[in-house]
Amino acid sequence: MIKFGALTLLIGFAGCTAAGRSPDAIRQNTANATETTARDAKAVVQGIADGLKHHAGPVNINTASSGELQKLPGVTGEMADRIVGNRPYAISQDLLRRHLVTKAEYAQIEDKIVSK
Repeated sequence: MIKFGALTLLIGFAGCTAAGRSPDAIRQNTANATETTARDAKAVVQGIADGLKHHAGPVNINTASSGELQKLPGVTGEMADRIVGNRPYAISQDLLRRHLVTKAEYAQIEDKIVSK
């Protein structure tokens, strides 16, 4: 909402100062402002989604569905199916020990999973 207001204000100023500029320049400036606003809005939405995921708490790798596991960063459908198919896990590091994920993949999810 804040970005939309800023865009409206920018367009309003562009309209007030248009006397010395060509219509093409005004269109280009408006397009640039719109592109920036759209990019910022997407970043805000992604930040909200990431925040909501983070507050949901850790995912239990012994009970989570494949779909729930796929919500974790970097977890593909194939990887989630491997995790589900090789249960149970005493500790989350069992994913590494059993070669179900790489060290890099594990690093992305280690603080977002539990085994009990």
